Amino acid sequence: MELLVIILLALFLDLIWGELPSSVHPVVMMGKIIDILKPPLLVYKNRLSGFFLTVELLVLFIIPLYFILQLAQFNMIIYILLSGFILFTTFAIKGLIKTSNEIKMYINTDIVKSRQLVSYLVSRDTGKLSQKELISATVESLTENITDSVISPFFYTFILGILGGMAYRIINTLDAMVGYKNKENIIIGWFPARFDDLANYIPARITGIILVLSAALMGLDWRRSYRTMREDARKTPSPNSGYPMAAAAGALGVQLVKKNIYTLGEDINPLNKEVIDQAVLLTEVTIIFFLTISFIIYATVIFLLTV
Repeated sequence: MELLVIILLALFLDLIWGELPSSVHPVVMMGKIIDILKPPLLVYKNRLSGFFLTVELLVLFIIPLYFILQLAQFNMIIYILLSGFILFTTFAIKGLIKTSNEIKMYINTDIVKSRQLVSYLVSRDTGKLSQKELISATVESLTENITDSVISPFFYTFILGILGGMAYRIINTLDAMVGYKNKENIIIGWFPARFDDLANYIPARITGIILVLSAALMGLDWRRSYRTMREDARKTPSPNSGYPMAAAAGALGVQLVKKNIYTLGEDINPLNKEVIDQAVLLTEVTIIFFLTISFIIYATVIFLLTV
């Protein structure tokens, strides 16, 4: 049951601390190492280059962490504190919510600041986005990242332990760094992008289902949420991101649009700052719902295995 204590500690650290400074954050370190490992592999214009980049990064992080955690087991308190800290670096709840709330704060008064904040969340050019487009992009990013930033790392932590959560964060960071279809990354980024799609396949669908259930708990239109997820989830280029985004669009009764790429949901309610409030609350309820269910399932399995 120590894993549950470790997860609670990690959640507490996120609640009081948020994300670590970029100068010491493991994800930033991963990015710097990718920048070092990538150039020599670019000369091999073969998709195996992305496979080797993935293996190298996993080895560089997972093997040292494995031995560090093994050594820490001489004292259970030290082991739990260290494990909780490591797990804390693999997900982001407070940071995810904070950015969305900051956008809501400026959306009606400072569109330039809003565009700047949204640019931290999305890859599209935000320089000319309207207020409505900025709100759509915020809700899209917030709900998509329920999977990437929260559900997936915890999903793999519950199944594979702390190292499972860290392995997922490595895979997801690789996709964020090289998983683009531009000239430089289209070959080396193919394997990391496909691996990330595979890693998120089940968690994304779990997120979508829990979003629908959370909509029901909040008194939102869960039937429309489910219908929209079923009908629109596969409209996005990603095989995964459409599930939470479409479920949220249906629950909130709004239309989420990435110009010339996809349109999710129906234009029933206006896209205003109150929609961001609702999306944040829906995100929080979804995360709490997932963690509660996961804790119960994990504790039940451990109990049955020990009786």
